[in-house]
Amino acid sequence: MTSQFSIGPQRDEVQAHRGASAIAPENTIAAFRAAAEAGAKWVELDVALSADGTLVVIHDDSVDRTSSGTGSLGDLTAAEIGALDAGNWFDPYFAGERIPTLAETITALGELGLSANVEIKQHKHHKSLDQLVRAVQADIARRAPQTQIMISSFDPEALKAMHALEPELEMAMLWGRPPEDWAEQLAAIPATTIHMHFKALSIGLLEETTKRGIKVRAWTCNDPIQLVSFWGAGLAGVITDNPKVFLG
Repeated sequence: MTSQFSIGPQRDEVQAHRGASAIAPENTIAAFRAAAEAGAKWVELDVALSADGTLVVIHDDSVDRTSSGTGSLGDLTAAEIGALDAGNWFDPYFAGERIPTLAETITALGELGLSANVEIKQHKHHKSLDQLVRAVQADIARRAPQTQIMISSFDPEALKAMHALEPELEMAMLWGRPPEDWAEQLAAIPATTIHMHFKALSIGLLEETTKRGIKVRAWTCNDPIQLVSFWGAGLAGVITDNPKVFLG
């Protein structure tokens, strides 16, 4: 529970968005470490394939925004991506921070006692969905026993493919605003979780999802006051850039 409000998310339902990305450069080991230090149990992170088929932890389909380099992931090997500075753009304090591979991140999560919401990004340079999901499966298989994994994506086909490989994992469908046929789309995956933009939340939707046994988490909210009316209606969790504000 939060220290500010009488109701709020449980500690294990606060996910640090791209790590604690308000505190450290997003999708880096530093951001995941900051999340752990803030008391978070879960981090959300993005994965995509490099030119040589290695999964790297990055949101965009290029390295331009979050590193010292330029270029599409489809034109850069994992070694080339790993040689870039992914911290100085955020703050010189983090100079030398790298864009990690998913394999490196899985190891770090085990050391930090963290679990991960792995968001699968579908980019044009990816050769096939099968290559992508099998790479995810191979990397997460190396996780520590205490590290839990859930999978999320804006692409229902990616979730269907991952569910076929890893039926025991929680699958979360990402939507800005859920479509009218959200229940049918979830059933087709199948998935039992919605991750949606916090501004699209409504009491009516939460009452309906709760009745159907569907879990809802809100992204990306950094102000607990904006969610306070939704916890009692069934909101399960939050994905936030700054887990400290929800963990007190």
